[in-house]
Parts: sequence; C-alpha cells; structure tokens
Amino acid sequence: MPTNLPPEARAKWAKYLDARTPEEKLRALEEYLSTIPKHKGTENLRAWVRRKIAELREEIEERKARRAGKGGPSFFIEKEGAAQVVILGLPNSGKSALLRALTNAKPSVSDVPFTTKFPVPGMLRFEDVQFQLVEAPSMVEGISRGAIWWGSRVLGLARNADALLIVLDITSDPLKQLEIIMNELREAGIHLLKPKGEVQVIRSKAIHGVRVISFGRLTGCTVDDVRKLLEKYGIHNAEVRIVGEVTLDDIEEAIYERKTFKPSVVVLNKVDLAPNAASKYTSSIKDVLPYTPVVPASALTGEGLQKLPKHLFKATKVIRIYTKEPTSNKPSRKPLILREGATVEDAVRKIREDFLKFFKYARIWGPSAKYPGERVGLDHRLMDGDVLEIRTTVKGI
Repeated sequence: MPTNLPPEARAKWAKYLDARTPEEKLRALEEYLSTIPKHKGTENLRAWVRRKIAELREEIEERKARRAGKGGPSFFIEKEGAAQVVILGLPNSGKSALLRALTNAKPSVSDVPFTTKFPVPGMLRFEDVQFQLVEAPSMVEGISRGAIWWGSRVLGLARNADALLIVLDITSDPLKQLEIIMNELREAGIHLLKPKGEVQVIRSKAIHGVRVISFGRLTGCTVDDVRKLLEKYGIHNAEVRIVGEVTLDDIEEAIYERKTFKPSVVVLNKVDLAPNAASKYTSSIKDVLPYTPVVPASALTGEGLQKLPKHLFKATKVIRIYTKEPTSNKPSRKPLILREGATVEDAVRKIREDFLKFFKYARIWGPSAKYPGERVGLDHRLMDGDVLEIRTTVKGI
C-alpha cells in the first residue's frame, strides 16, 4: 500500500481525482507518477499507474479519431439501463451466441477464434427493468501484460462494469478457463472473491465534510482516522460507505481505485454437448467461488437461460424504489434505480437535489418499513420494492 507516499504525491493524486477530462486526468497521472519514489515497495503502484496512463492515452486517441470521423467501432460503451454487465470468456466459449440468445443484439457467431474484436451491447429485461449486457473481446492468458492489443481495454470494461458474466465452455476444461480469467483480472486489481468488507468513497460538493456510513465495522482504526486519511489526499467533502469488516488500508485502496470487487455470475455453456458434466463442474466452481451463482446452460438450445436474468439482478445489487405523490394512492410504474445500501437521501438526490434543502421527512411502504407508511429521515436505508413519499417544508416542492 502507498501509505508512506510523500505529501507531494498525495497532492498530485488529489489533482487526478479532481480532473474531469481524459486529457486532465492524463496530465495529473503523469505528474503523480513522477512523484512516486522508486523502490521495491512502490513497484506495483507504479505499474498500475503506467497501465492507467496507457488506457487514458488510448481513450484520447480513440476520441480524436471519432471526432475526425474515422474512428470505426469503439471500445467505449456508454452505460444504459439499470446496470451494465460485461460478458467475459476465452475464445470460442460461446459469448456471442449467449448475447444473441439473451438480448436483441446480433453479434457475429463463428467457430473462428477472436471473431469479436470490439464490444457488442444488447439489452436484457428482468421484470420492470432492463440490463445492458456487453460482450467483450476474448480474454487470453497474459492479457493483463499486453499479450493482445485489446487487453487493457477489455480489463477497463470489466473494471467499469457493475457485474461480470463469466462464460465457460464445459467441453474444454472449464476450471482451467476460470483460473486464467481470475488470474488476469486479479493482475488488474479486479477480484471475483467476495472480500470481508467493501468500501465506497463518494466525493461530492453537496456533502459537507467527511461522513462515514457503516453497515459493518472498522478494524484497527477509528472514524477520526478515516477522516484524517482522506484529508491527507485533499478530500474534504465525501461519504465513505462501509459494508462488512474494513481496515484503513482497505479505505486507502478505495481512494486509489486499485482494488475492486466485481460480483459475478458463471455460465457453464454448451451443456447440450456434455449434460453429465454439469453437476461435477458446478460443484468444483463453487469451491473456488462459493458465493457466485453457477448456471449450467446452452446458448444453442436455450436450456438454463431463463434463470440468468434473476441471478444478474441480484449480482448487480440493484434496488427498485417506486415514488408516490402525497395526494395519490398509486406509486410510479417506472422505478427509481439505486444500489443496495442506498438511503432516502440518495433517492431524494437522484430525483432532484434541490429537494434536500426543503426535506421534512419521508414515508415508506414496503420491505424496509416497520409498518406501512412509516415516517423516516434521510439516513433510512431503502430496500428493493419500497414505495417512497417525500414531504418538504415548501408546498408544491
């Protein structure tokens, strides 16, 4: 961990956090890299920064090409729907066929490896929400070390996703495939194994000071230690959300965005070709990823695919909140999309941030309410399916 970095380096990192455009971020990262001391303890950090710089340079060049009208297909996929799920797998695992079977997308399906060279998006419906599935170009061993030109971009897609859909070919040593994918993701700081705790650092000028919201506990440090750490990085207005057991090192990792946990769903594809192997491999994968759903399926026949939308809904940690006017008995048909752990304040901010100035109280119906119409404050934690009614101090707002 870069805990012992000089103040100058932390100040440069704060500049990167404040940067808005890719060009600003690139300049800030180059300045930051020049301030990191060169010794064994900073080797991983320097390598990570160099990867980020390379990704930014690629993004800038791609944007320039698109503006000039000669960009062709892009690796940048703007998020749509309730959440973005990136499909990862080795060559010929059946990613394109799966995307075709689940969504309205029409990717090329072929037995030729590396048919997909750019991300292909499609939309998948679950009840009253839609998820964006994005098929990424194939992963291979060594992708995190530049073994193939799109390597850093595929890993960038995975890092930016809300969840991952890992596709394994059941007929070709799926455990080895999973090992390669997990190793390459881990090299890029992306982990599939659920950690003891998770941290989210939300920076916003609308937040006054540093607030720590805990749904778990800090170990080896106090809330005051957290505030002091953020201040060292020039972060004075932020919300730190903690789930599970978290250390000060975990919080510093979250500031750097170096290490991230991605919830995932594993598809054992092509079970129509090896129906007797599904049970054995499902059990073996569960030994490696105990909290990850494993779905034996066939993109060709459709077997098992009906189970995927619900698993992806749970993996993305999406919750649906239905708003209601005080004068109406009917909640909205279209839900407000938030993430697990969201509070009434998050919902109000998403509806209209000005409401926070005039917020009086809220009323809740649904899973998080102790009784129908419970009166709650901004810090009330919402759950999927809640109906929310906001009351303000000003009529008509």
